[in-house]
Amino acid sequence: MQVNILEAKAKLSELVQRSVAGEEVIITKAGKPLVQLIKYEVDPNPCRLGLYKEAGISMGEGIHDGDVELAATFEIEE
Repeated sequence: MQVNILEAKAKLSELVQRSVAGEEVIITKAGKPLVQLIKYEVDPNPCRLGLYKEAGISMGEGIHDGDVELAATFEIEE
């Protein structure tokens, strides 16, 4: 379904419900498509901090691994 932006402002709740139900909703201006409403999907596999730690993978003692210049830049003691 295509709807003009002015009509979309007046019927936003209805358009959101239709989009969630799976209907294609495109908002137009002067007859030209601008945006498409789509249902937000939650990522079933979100990125988790510490994922590699749980898998037993380590980057070592420090990310600088003996880089004296990098250690000095970030004031890391060797």
